[in-house]
Amino acid sequence: MAVVQGKSSDVFNILQASLNYLDQGLSKQSLPYLTGEAISVADVVLSAALYPFLSDSSLALGEYKSLKAWFDHVAARHSFQSAAQKVLQGKGLQGMKSYMQRQPLPQSSVCRDSQPTNNGTPAECDEGERMVSEEEMEAAALTWCKGLNSSPLVKERQHPILPQEDKKNILVTSALPYVNNVPHLGNIIGCVLSADVFSRYGRLRGWNLLYVCGTDEYGTATENKAREEGLTPQQICDKYHAVHASIYKWFQIDFDFFGRTTTEKQTEIAQDIFWRLNKHGFLVEDTVEQLRCESCQRFLADRFVEGICPFCNYAEARGDQCDKCGRLINAVELREPQCKVCRQTPNIRSSKHLFLDLPKLETQLEQWLDKSTSTGDWTANAKQITRSWLRDGLKPRCITRDLHWGTPVPHPDFKEKVFYVWFDAPIGYLSITANYTDQWQKWWKNPHQVELYNFMAKDNVPFHSVVFPCSLLGAQDNYTLVNHLVATEYLNYEDTKFSKSRGVGVFGDMAKDTGIPSDVWRFYLLYVRPEGQDSAFSWADMALKNNSELLNNLGNFINRAGMFVTRFFEGCVPAMELLQEDKKLLAMVSWELQQYIQLMDKVRIRDGLKHILNISRHGNQYIQVNEPWKKIKGGETDRQRAGTVTGVSVNIACLLSVMLSPYMPTVSQTIRDQLNAPQSCISTMFQGTGTFVCSLSAGHRIGTVSPLFQKLEVDQIEALKKRFGGQQPEDEPPKKKMTAQNAASSPPAAVPTTAAPAAEVATANGADPEKAKLLTQAVTEQGDKVRTLKGQKAEKAVITAEVAKLLDLKKQLAVAEGKSLEPAAPQKSKKK
Repeated sequence: MAVVQGKSSDVFNILQASLNYLDQGLSKQSLPYLTGEAISVADVVLSAALYPFLSDSSLALGEYKSLKAWFDHVAARHSFQSAAQKVLQGKGLQGMKSYMQRQPLPQSSVCRDSQPTNNGTPAECDEGERMVSEEEMEAAALTWCKGLNSSPLVKERQHPILPQEDKKNILVTSALPYVNNVPHLGNIIGCVLSADVFSRYGRLRGWNLLYVCGTDEYGTATENKAREEGLTPQQICDKYHAVHASIYKWFQIDFDFFGRTTTEKQTEIAQDIFWRLNKHGFLVEDTVEQLRCESCQRFLADRFVEGICPFCNYAEARGDQCDKCGRLINAVELREPQCKVCRQTPNIRSSKHLFLDLPKLETQLEQWLDKSTSTGDWTANAKQITRSWLRDGLKPRCITRDLHWGTPVPHPDFKEKVFYVWFDAPIGYLSITANYTDQWQKWWKNPHQVELYNFMAKDNVPFHSVVFPCSLLGAQDNYTLVNHLVATEYLNYEDTKFSKSRGVGVFGDMAKDTGIPSDVWRFYLLYVRPEGQDSAFSWADMALKNNSELLNNLGNFINRAGMFVTRFFEGCVPAMELLQEDKKLLAMVSWELQQYIQLMDKVRIRDGLKHILNISRHGNQYIQVNEPWKKIKGGETDRQRAGTVTGVSVNIACLLSVMLSPYMPTVSQTIRDQLNAPQSCISTMFQGTGTFVCSLSAGHRIGTVSPLFQKLEVDQIEALKKRFGGQQPEDEPPKKKMTAQNAASSPPAAVPTTAAPAAEVATANGADPEKAKLLTQAVTEQGDKVRTLKGQKAEKAVITAEVAKLLDLKKQLAVAEGKSLEPAAPQKSKKK
């Protein structure tokens, strides 16, 4: 320290250069920590190394503003201060080790170096058990013993929901689904389901939250659908609005209001915004070239033109945007355009239109974006897509179209035109709210009191982050703009895209006919939610997650906990006397709960689900090691121990019922009904950063316990996969199965230079690849279980039994892979 303060030797110069470099790097990012929104090992290690310098007030650190702000942010944490005190008291590394053990792993327990699996979910981390300090154990036990407090119950909603002075007011929207498209699984997870989970979570947190959505009903697609079905556009909208509402009801999407855009309120509000933009000089006229299909006798809407992208050469780019490179396109820029209705080549015609002057609004937009993206929770893809738009420079955007079915343009020079859907549709959020309550402006013209969350897939980002905000900024009417823009990547189906026409993939109106409960669908879609990259729905993986995570992990733990109370303690929760092992479990569960709340607050929905499953895994191991079914038959000490383990376990089950509520509402309620759980446990558990307390005290009588989940069988999954896999083209003859006989009579083929794929060889040997995939996961999980038991030094009999199960699973796997199980011929001994 003296060397630094005296500024002698080269050490100070090296340190100063390093601090400069670090400060510059921190100043270029909007994240509070080195690697993201949550504190990581990198923050801990670096802040610990720099602690002697950065905590010394005598050093002139004012020039390192970003570095100082980062260090103050880390140092403000109570656990850091505690660890620092231990360093000063001579505990050195041990103090810092204790601090590091308390912190969440980078990216919420996801291994940085692990490679993503095919469905986009993180690969499992091969990490040891998290260390728990003595202080954590005692703190968790103290909190646990306080029990349920007198916090106010989560109130039932009373409509209309309006902003309140003393509340956190959250307005949630999900992208309006287009009315005549039946949503597939990717549409559902990308918008309404993700928003539903966050909304349910927010209500449990006690936030004053309003969730609105509805069908987007104007445009050419509706006109064409009406012509196909011999109905009017309004009749088509009425018909398919009901279809959407029915699908979302089955998926348990809990809107506060589900409306539509074909309303008088839509016309009123859209035309008001239009006149305000016109008044403030943000609209310009121009003559544009459009594509007109002479065969269909109409100008073609952008989405009814398809051709080659002029930027990336993608062959199926739409007339407004390329799905591959994400660039916006004018339809006339497409190479080799085709009308999607009749497949004829359209002609170019001129027409006069109105444009939103985006370049004139660009400065206002950038100022707002800088603030919103730095203070709000925008997903990385939303930020990236928005930056790319600004980097390329904004251009005037056409807001009118030569159509009949739409919100009419009120300007006398354009009375034959309607508003373009991407100017008109986002205004649907406002009009839908206005149809919910005549006090809608308290939500939409109240930016200082309301936080707005938009949920969507990534292709909708530019219209919500650039076009719509520019419309509202230009209107200059104190509109509420998006604070948190949450965009998913794409969910594919198996190894291809969803296609209604080809019968490929599961669509919303089909899911309920599979016999699989909606909660299981919700769970799996959220488990593979495409948060950081595209993911894929897979039947085999869905069965695997249902059978391993829901049935064998979560359901197994909750059912065992409840059944022990019923069988061993006559349905009443037994008395509990906590040992150190119990306190350790309470600390681990409390940490998982805190991580869950931290992630859910940041809309990290998929990662939040992993912490629920971690808790049930801890619970299963706890039961397995303590064996209450054996101890209940022993002496007084053993019976007391069985009671404690059972009581702690059933309380963890109660906690899980609360944490599951946003994801699996029916299962959550079923668990609470089985446990006869008090309503106050919800508000208590979700207080602050998360509070795990004893909510089912000794003497509490539970209800009837029954299994929560059913196994998905291989033959059931195979039938569903075939049903939703599409059909072979009729003109394609069925492939002839090769046998030894017809192989001999076939003409000689070229000799392959590589071996046949393993899957083909396995199939030829009578293998079952799908079953093999399920069994591979089962073998992995059973192996983990055996290793855990060995590490915990469980009884030899228990380990032997689990090893036997592992060996049996390996035999089943060998059969499924088509491997021979015949024992090798014994070698003759050389001894006489």
